[in-house]
Amino acid sequence: MPPNEDNGRILSEIAPGAIKRIHLVGVAGTGMGAFAGMLKSLGFIVTGSDENVYPPMSDMLCEWGIDVFTPYSPANLDRANPDLVIIGNVIRRVNVEATAVRERRIPQMSFPAAFGSLIAAGKHSVVVVGTHGKTTTSALMAHVLVHAGRDPTFLVGGVTVNYGANFRIGRGEHVVVEGDEYDTAYWDKGPKFLHYRARSVLLTSVEFDHADIFADLAHYESAFEKLCATLPENGWLGVSASYPRAVKLARTHSKAPTVTYAVRSDADYHASGLTFGPDGARFTIEGRENTDVLLPMSGFHNVENAVGVYAAARSLGLSPNEITDAMASFRGVKRRQEPRGEIGGVLVIDDFAHHPTAVRETIEGIRQRYPDRRLWAVFEPRSNTSRRNIHQAEYAESFDHADVVTIRVPEAHDKVPADQQLNVQIIVQQLGARGIEANALSDVAEMTRLVSASARPNDVILVMSNGAFGGFIPSLLEALEQR
Repeated sequence: MPPNEDNGRILSEIAPGAIKRIHLVGVAGTGMGAFAGMLKSLGFIVTGSDENVYPPMSDMLCEWGIDVFTPYSPANLDRANPDLVIIGNVIRRVNVEATAVRERRIPQMSFPAAFGSLIAAGKHSVVVVGTHGKTTTSALMAHVLVHAGRDPTFLVGGVTVNYGANFRIGRGEHVVVEGDEYDTAYWDKGPKFLHYRARSVLLTSVEFDHADIFADLAHYESAFEKLCATLPENGWLGVSASYPRAVKLARTHSKAPTVTYAVRSDADYHASGLTFGPDGARFTIEGRENTDVLLPMSGFHNVENAVGVYAAARSLGLSPNEITDAMASFRGVKRRQEPRGEIGGVLVIDDFAHHPTAVRETIEGIRQRYPDRRLWAVFEPRSNTSRRNIHQAEYAESFDHADVVTIRVPEAHDKVPADQQLNVQIIVQQLGARGIEANALSDVAEMTRLVSASARPNDVILVMSNGAFGGFIPSLLEALEQR
């Protein structure tokens, strides 16, 4: 931004009682929509605007009584008459409504800054961060506190099955938030999680991601280094020992005590005696004491994240029984190993995995849960990073526990130069060389026809994408019904 360019009235703090009417620009995003719901629950008069609003967020905003205006327009500000405007990070400086906010000198904040000021201030903020597992881990952390009667507030990046929502307003001292390393707003390119006033941090993993905004691994790690440096000396930092670079940066940059946790590595808290079965994972957490756990999930990554939650919960004063009772009742998060239907003996599972590590761990977890069924992995590389050839070699090694693999060839993307695009055909060839039946298609309808025609009773179809995948799962379920 040129040094003399006016960004309008950007606030970093809001005095209690200073505002009543809040308008969110970019309200249809998962985080922004949930934040709008939180603000409405707190008694603010809330409106929003977006270019397009679709279910399920459109239905949720309507249910919460939030008026949404489309498309973006200065006229929306006339209708909303806000005391404060919150600008989503998808909004660019040239957006007509954002421009009008600046020109009219209406007080504005980014979503993370507003969350920090309106929700996290005065609370014990527990921030869950990392490349992988943030949503499930933050949902489990929140559930443990709710189940133990601590009445927390939480905001996570997926719909929790236990609560049918991705946020909750509580009266207790804790607020649990999923911390995103992505940039904050068009005027603030720092990570979102720096605004969440962390006192406790759970760092699940650090691997290069978000290649659209981070130049390399060192640049990516710098975001987490900054977060660790914000922790007070009386704070707490838990970090997965499976990621030595994460442990090193945590210990180097944090003034707070650092505690490690793991499944397959030495750590302050670690799992032993791990077995997987139809009811999930059973294991013992060894740390301050030895505690037996039933987690109704599968996968080493989910077990490791549960160990981290246990360590964090113990640091907050919860007893072992309070934690393990809660874990046994955790029902997960939608789109994380979520069964969507079983038709004619064909089970369809939905998952958000897109980074090669997440793809590998998810497939391995499903294999552990269903060891005797043919596993067909259907993958859409959709994110800015997964479309690139940065992880070309890693993807070829991510599908080893699958029997059949179908990968969607990504459409051309203007942010991914041709020489940086993921070569799906090479991955298919490499999978074939590893003894895995594999194919690649670009058309979702063609993929639906292939999978529905070739699926056999007792198959598990694991669908992985961080988007809607062109409606693949509903289309597949319909096609299976019609066979």
